[in-house]
Amino acid sequence: VGPKKEVAECKEKFASSVDPTVSQTFMLDRVFNPEGKSLPPMRGFKYSSWSPLGCDANGRCLLAALTMDNRLTIHTNLNRLQWVQLVDLTEIYGERLYEASYKLSKADTPRGDLGDFSEFQRRHSMQTPVRMEWSGICTTQQVKHNNECRDVGSVLLAVLFENGNIAVWQFQLPFLGKESITSCNTIESGINSPSVLSWWEYEHNNRKMSGLIVGSAFGPVKILPVNLKAVKGYFTLRQPVVLWQEMDQLPVHSIKCIPLYHPYQKCSCSLVVAARGAYVFWCLLLISKAGLNVHNSHVTGLHSLPIVSMTADKQNGTVYTCSSDGKVRQLIPIFTDVALKFEHQLIKLSEVFGSVRTHGIAVSPCGAYLAVITTEGMTNGLHPVNKNYQVQFVTLKTFEEAAAQLLESSVQNLFRQVDLTDLVRWKILKDKHIPQFLQEALDKKIESCGSTYFWRFKLFLLRILYQSMQKAPSEVMWRPSHEDAKILISDSPGMGSTEDDQEEGTSKQASKQSLCDTGKGMDIDDAADDSLPQSSDIGGREPMEEKLLEIQAQIEAVEMHLTREHMKRVLGEVYLHTWITENTSIPTRGVCDFLMSDDGYDDRTARVLIGHILKKMNKQTFPEHCSLCKEILPFTDRKQAVCSNGHIWLRCFLTYQSCQSLVYRRCLLHDSIARHPTPEDPEWIKRLLQGPCTFCDSPVF
Repeated sequence: VGPKKEVAECKEKFASSVDPTVSQTFMLDRVFNPEGKSLPPMRGFKYSSWSPLGCDANGRCLLAALTMDNRLTIHTNLNRLQWVQLVDLTEIYGERLYEASYKLSKADTPRGDLGDFSEFQRRHSMQTPVRMEWSGICTTQQVKHNNECRDVGSVLLAVLFENGNIAVWQFQLPFLGKESITSCNTIESGINSPSVLSWWEYEHNNRKMSGLIVGSAFGPVKILPVNLKAVKGYFTLRQPVVLWQEMDQLPVHSIKCIPLYHPYQKCSCSLVVAARGAYVFWCLLLISKAGLNVHNSHVTGLHSLPIVSMTADKQNGTVYTCSSDGKVRQLIPIFTDVALKFEHQLIKLSEVFGSVRTHGIAVSPCGAYLAVITTEGMTNGLHPVNKNYQVQFVTLKTFEEAAAQLLESSVQNLFRQVDLTDLVRWKILKDKHIPQFLQEALDKKIESCGSTYFWRFKLFLLRILYQSMQKAPSEVMWRPSHEDAKILISDSPGMGSTEDDQEEGTSKQASKQSLCDTGKGMDIDDAADDSLPQSSDIGGREPMEEKLLEIQAQIEAVEMHLTREHMKRVLGEVYLHTWITENTSIPTRGVCDFLMSDDGYDDRTARVLIGHILKKMNKQTFPEHCSLCKEILPFTDRKQAVCSNGHIWLRCFLTYQSCQSLVYRRCLLHDSIARHPTPEDPEWIKRLLQGPCTFCDSPVF
C-alpha cells in the first residue's frame, strides 16, 4: 500500500489514535493488522480454486490458493507429490497499483495521502482478494517472426476484491511462472460487499460467450461483461445483466454455472444456481432471436439451516446442497415449456455415518462420488469435546452406470474419468471376475470401431482382474518397515561379547520370532478372507496358476497391440517430418523391423507406411549407439535396449529412443518411462514427448 517506512509510521499512528473509531477499527481488522499480537496467528487458507486440466507443464491442473493473510499464489505439481509456488499475484498486483499511484485509470482524480485512514482503508480493500475462479481454456492468436499465425492456449483467472473490483489475469499455457502472464485488466463491478464469484460460459451457434457472475453479501446477483482482445471466437455481453436485484440481506454463499441443452427450445442454455441463506436461487439464461431471455426463481423448503456448501454435476445438471446438520439435498432440474422446475430428494448422512455435522461437499468430475467433510455430531444433546475432521465418500452411481458411461464416453481418456474407473475397479476386486455384459459390450466396441481407448479400457480390466486373483500381501504395502537385520555379536568372527549383550540379542531374536509367528498367523487368516478359496492339495492350486498365466498372456497381447498402434503413429510422424536419408534420433529402422518381425501380424496400413519410409531412408539404418562403449544398440525389445557389452538402457515409450541419461520421466501409475525433451529436438518430437501414457492415459512426470 506504500513505502515500508511510511506504512509502519501510519500503522503506529492509527493504533495509538485518540479516536476510538480509528484505533479500534485498525486493531481488530486482520487485513490491516495481520500480526494481531494477542490474537491467534493467521495460518491456513481461506479459499482455493483448481484450474481446468491441461494448464501446467505436465498437462494437469494449477492450484490458486488464498491464504488467511490475504496472499494469492499459484502452485503447480511439477514432480510427483512435490508442489511448487510459481507466482505471487498479490505482490505483482500491488506493484502495478504502486506504479499507477493506486489509480485504476488515468482519468481518476488523485486521492489523499496514506496518512488519511480512509485512503489507508481504500488501498487495502482494492487489493484484498475475496474469491478467485478460473475460466475454461481459450485460444489466442500469436504472430511468429515469419508473420505466420499460430494458436496458443490461454486461461483466465478472475480475482474479486473487497471493494468490488475484479482483476482478470490472462496466462499463456503451459503456465511456467511470471513470464507466462500475458495481461491483467481491472473491472469495476459496482457491487457493495461482494461475497462470491463465478464464470458464466455459454455456447450459442458455435460462438462462445463469457462473463463474470458476482454475488453480494446483501443479496444482489449480476453478470458482468468481460472484454478481451485477440481471443479467437470469444464474445461477451454488451452490458451487465442483473439476475437478482433485491437487497434482502440474504448473502450469496456459492454460485455454480451449468451448461445444459433445452429439449423444448432445441438449443443450448445456461443454468445459474446460487445458495442464498437456506434457499437456492436459480436463473435460466437462453439466447433466442428476441435476445437474452432470463427466467429466475427460488427453491424453498430445502433446509432448516443455512446452506454451508453447494456443488453441481456438470454432466447432467444435478445440484447438491448441504447444511451443517448433516442433511444433503439432491436437486434434479426438469425442463418445462417455459423454464424449468426442480425435483429434490433428501440424503440423510446420519443413516450412513451416524450423527455428523457437515462442513462442505464436492462432486467428482464424472459424478461417481460425493465427497463430504464431516465432524462428530451431538451425542445425548452434548457437543463433542474435540473435532476430528474427516473426508467421507458417498457413491452416486452404480457399477453398471459407471461401466455404461465409460463405454459411451466422448472423452475417451481413462485418466480424466478416474472416478468412474474406481467404481469399476472396486467391483472387479470384490467379485474377482469381469461381468459378462461388460466383456461382451467392450468386445463389440473393439470390433466395430477399434479405437485404442477401448483397448486401454480392456487392459485396465485385465490388470485389475489379475490383481484380484493374486494372494493378498501379509504386510501393508505403504507402511515403512523399521526392522533392521541384526545378528548376535558372538556370531561375528574374532569378536568377544558379554552376557548382557547375548541376553539382549537373544531377547530381540525371540521377540522378532514371536512377531513373525504372529504375522504368519495373520497371513493365514488374511489369505482365508481375501484370496480365492484354495484346496489343501497341489491340484487345487494348479487351476489358479493356469488362470493367472492365461490373464497374463491376455495382458501382454493387449499391451503389444497398443505398442504397435503407437509405433505406427510414431512412424507416421517420422515420414511426415523428414527428408530423404535424414537421420532422426528415433530408431526408425529398428521400429520398422520390430513391427514386421511377427509373422502373425498382418496390418496393411503398417506395411504400406514402412515401405514408404524405407524408400525414403535409401538403405540407411541410422542405428543407436551405447554412450558408454559406442557399440550398436539393437532394437529387439520395446522396453529396453541392450548392447553387446551388456549395458542396459530403458526405452522411451513415446519415441522408442533409448534413455541414455540419469534422469527420465515416469507415468503417474509407473507403467512406462519417457525421456526429457532436449533443445536439439525438433518440434514434432517435442510434441510426441508431451503425450500421455499409451497404456493408462496418465500424465508423465
